[in-house]
Amino acid sequence: MKGGFSNMHRKERRSIRILSALTLTGSMLAGTLAGGGPAAAGRTDENPAARTTGSALGQEPYRPAYHFSPAKNWMNDPNGMVYHKGVYHLFFQHNPSGNTWGNMSWGHATSRDLVHWQEQPVAIPTDDQEDVFSGSVVVDTSNSSGFGTEGKPPLVAIYTSAYKDASPHRGLQAQSLAYSLNDGQTWTKYGANPVLNRNSANFRDPKVFWYSTPDGGYWVMTAVEAADHKVLLYKSTNLKDWTALSEFGPANATGGLWECPDLFPLAVDGDPNNVKWVMVVNINPGGVAGGSAGQYFVGNFDGTTFTSDTTKPSDALPAGTPIADFNDGTYNGWTVRNEPGNWKNGPFGDAPAAGTLPGQNIVGGFVGAGLVNSFNDGDWPLGSMSSPDFTVDSDYINFLVGGGQHPRVSDKLDNTPPPGDLLFNGFEVPDGSTLAEAGWTGTGDLAASYQPATVGGDYVIGAKRINTFETGGAPGDDRQGTLTSPEFTLSRNFINLLVGGGHRSPETGQVLEAQLLVDGNIVRTLSGDDAGQLNWKGWDVSEFTGRQARLRIVDQATGGWGHLTLDHVMLTDQAAVPRSDETTVNLVVDGQVVRTATGANSEVLDWATWNVAEFRGRSAHISIVDNNRFGWGHILADEFMASTQPAKPRINSYDWLDYGRDYYASVSFGNMPEDKRVMLGWMNNWDYANSIPTSPWRSAMSLPREVGLTQTPAGPRLTQQAVKQVDGLAYAPSYQSTAGEAITPGTHVLPPSASGDVQRIDVTFAPGTATKSGITVLGDSASSTVIGYHAATKELYIDRGNSGNVAFHPLFTSLDSAPVSVDAQGNVTLRVYVDRSSVEVFAQAGLRTITDQVFPAEGANQVALFAEGGTAHLKSITVTPLRQSMFLDSLQALKAGGKARG
Repeated sequence: MKGGFSNMHRKERRSIRILSALTLTGSMLAGTLAGGGPAAAGRTDENPAARTTGSALGQEPYRPAYHFSPAKNWMNDPNGMVYHKGVYHLFFQHNPSGNTWGNMSWGHATSRDLVHWQEQPVAIPTDDQEDVFSGSVVVDTSNSSGFGTEGKPPLVAIYTSAYKDASPHRGLQAQSLAYSLNDGQTWTKYGANPVLNRNSANFRDPKVFWYSTPDGGYWVMTAVEAADHKVLLYKSTNLKDWTALSEFGPANATGGLWECPDLFPLAVDGDPNNVKWVMVVNINPGGVAGGSAGQYFVGNFDGTTFTSDTTKPSDALPAGTPIADFNDGTYNGWTVRNEPGNWKNGPFGDAPAAGTLPGQNIVGGFVGAGLVNSFNDGDWPLGSMSSPDFTVDSDYINFLVGGGQHPRVSDKLDNTPPPGDLLFNGFEVPDGSTLAEAGWTGTGDLAASYQPATVGGDYVIGAKRINTFETGGAPGDDRQGTLTSPEFTLSRNFINLLVGGGHRSPETGQVLEAQLLVDGNIVRTLSGDDAGQLNWKGWDVSEFTGRQARLRIVDQATGGWGHLTLDHVMLTDQAAVPRSDETTVNLVVDGQVVRTATGANSEVLDWATWNVAEFRGRSAHISIVDNNRFGWGHILADEFMASTQPAKPRINSYDWLDYGRDYYASVSFGNMPEDKRVMLGWMNNWDYANSIPTSPWRSAMSLPREVGLTQTPAGPRLTQQAVKQVDGLAYAPSYQSTAGEAITPGTHVLPPSASGDVQRIDVTFAPGTATKSGITVLGDSASSTVIGYHAATKELYIDRGNSGNVAFHPLFTSLDSAPVSVDAQGNVTLRVYVDRSSVEVFAQAGLRTITDQVFPAEGANQVALFAEGGTAHLKSITVTPLRQSMFLDSLQALKAGGKARG
């Protein structure tokens, strides 16, 4: 998104929010067909301790060594994965022109072994009629489509056409075909596209497979009606003409859009007489760890209908005493504060909502006849509501919450400036004049004569502001230059200012920041948060009190969010307090917020719990706050109950492909040898995907995973293991310990031979008396990624809160956990794959996995053992360095160049 919305009519604000949501979620599904020859399964045997570093292709900061990533530009969902004539084809959603989502086309890579990938030319590019969204590729062995010839069957891609304004189908999503007659090197679109059109804006992601029957068989397609939480099944004998079979859903997790389905059979524990079917449904948002994720169902498919054995019924209210519900059509004594002057009496209205409100995606998960829903009049209105006082008389308060994920950050709910001295008159120069007359100087597109701007950015004060988008000859994110203020005296201890727009991390090679200059030196900097809303930020300048200074705005950025917006620069005696653009539910005791919760960017409510034992006997009330006007700027709440036990979130009871933040849009390869089932996912999350600090590429794929079904006490469930070819990259182990030793409280760094950022770690430990225990990776003296086991909750977790660079997006920091029980010997066994900017953990023989991106500090490569609250026991650990498998040509050239210079 470029620029701000401050001058747009409120109705336009809403339509933009809805459009961007549809567009973005549609984007989560694209990318499939392409062509090219196989990659050589090359191999390098250099000593890992002597690996070359630098910025050459394949050696950039955070560049994965053995996960697929494109050489440059944006990538998201894997699609169209197929094995054909000894070659694995990976197609993927790709922006050939930039490093953020857009221009959706199908990228293409090939491999002979699933680990050495060679990127091929773009397979199916976007054009003026359509973007090329998700789909699949089949080997049409019998030439049922007629696209091939006898003895030369075609590869056929079935993909989603996301139609643009120039198309007669504009605004719709429908299924189309393309075919290749040269083993995927080039592709031709079918002239009679689309072949399946429901006149829907959210019908997408066809996954097609051949279903054999005694008399032959037919093609089966699974696709989604994303907003309806349904998988639609169709059949065809020629890939061109499709007949509806059945529908599946809604079921289990429905907190976001359903996307990228898959359906396949697996033998339970390898028994050919016990075959079950697995339905995969990816969802965004609404995943178990927040944002994007993939869930699955186990059941049966009879050629027409998939029947799930693992759908969870709607649960009853947990035991407890009601504090408040909203089922009698009134707010029952709550004080409601709706913002005046809006089209409706929003955000809360005069009475509880009965469910979904106009313009809102389907709301679910509430209980009874009503709930609090602050989407009345859309996301724009602000307000709050407070319950009557009550006495805390239980250990827990359980309640249902949904809506936007905007946590409380301060007590400040308004935009009023702090006391102090306003600099530069808040940029409110007389009409007809510019900052040039006010003593400012500039270069390039930021010549002072172009500023101040009168549009762009929300929460500005007054009519004018600096906006590097609205500058130069024409507005845009590619405008560049510097703008420098006249000198002023630092007469107070702090500078506070309103800042919006974008930011750039150092690895991009671009600079986008406001700088404080003292004696011509840069002493402080700050940037925006990739948002149109300006918010309060600032600097402690007490060490420079009495000195002369200048403010300089530097915009050397291009591309999305390549601009800054600033307003109301003030000298103050207090640190900046950011405005809390929250959507929250809060417990207030003695006038102070003591507990708080927010939604998960989901229209499905789920149980949240506060432990309130310490407040027993005290007077309290509940405050519900909607202080956010923009995307997901609303809150849902229902059924507040006092209880002796915490409620269990429903989302934790569902079956998930992965419990981390970064495994999405995962689907399986088609036409695999030996009927193997191998899945691959996009190693990113739509919560922050466009902001991760990598350049010139953005996003990598997970490791390919062979999946199976195994019998558990709950029934057959998926197991996952990295394909054996990954372990073929192994060097000899660099560190081993099998003697068994106590892990005493604290963190214990292993010897340097265990250090590394491209490695596999196999570890078994017993939690013993420790409350938490495990290992840390990618560490140094100040940071690390923690992989631990919480004995009380019986959960494995990855904590990346102090993993290195976490500041690039407010939703990146996370602690992600999966239910894991110790084995019969009381042990936890993990296989951990570390690859520069990712950690993939496989627990208890692959029954649980957690996949997370991390962006460690430069040089952070230590491995350590830790325990908290007691002593754990290490049973064994083996650290195995892994060879690089990507960009080997570049690596060899780099090494050859180094030898030549030597």
